[in-house]
Amino acid sequence: MTEITGDYGSPEFDWSILQVPTPKAMALGQLGFSWLELAERLSSVTQEEFAWEPRPGSLSVVRRGSERTPRSLGVGEWVAEWPEGADDPGPRTIAWLVAHLTETYFERWEWTFGKHRQRRADAVVHGEVDPARAELARWVGAWQEGVAAVPDEEFLTVGLSQATEIDAAAPFGHLVLHLNRELIHHGAEIMTLLDLQRAAR
Repeated sequence: MTEITGDYGSPEFDWSILQVPTPKAMALGQLGFSWLELAERLSSVTQEEFAWEPRPGSLSVVRRGSERTPRSLGVGEWVAEWPEGADDPGPRTIAWLVAHLTETYFERWEWTFGKHRQRRADAVVHGEVDPARAELARWVGAWQEGVAAVPDEEFLTVGLSQATEIDAAAPFGHLVLHLNRELIHHGAEIMTLLDLQRAAR
């Protein structure tokens, strides 16, 4: 195996995983690097940027009792406003996108490696940027650790996760790739919102 040398970015990412020829290693490599990229950008987000609405009425994270939508998600002081339809394409704040990623990783971890009790509505979300960053990092990290602990020969086991009917009927690797896509997709939205705000200033 050829050793990877040179300055390829943060030493926090284990570049050696890119030389492991297994489906699990490929999925973990994509997850790890994608999270590293997003976490680095999130580390500089200010509270003003976190809560900025691309237009008035954008979906956001608000204090309980001040929701502007018929549904909301989260326990505690803060809730994420939730659209009427499952795939409402309306504008969202960075706060909302972080909350959405948090509840996604929280629920999938709970129904794959946890006690199979709590749902996305039981996730803790935050309207303040520092605890929101920490909460997302907590669940992405827990998911990474859980996936890494799955033996290679079980990575494609059908029904390893029971979060949804689709998860229960699919090889586990498909769920890992789906969550990678969620991180990449919403991470790109977060970065775009951040770039737009900073360019406007």
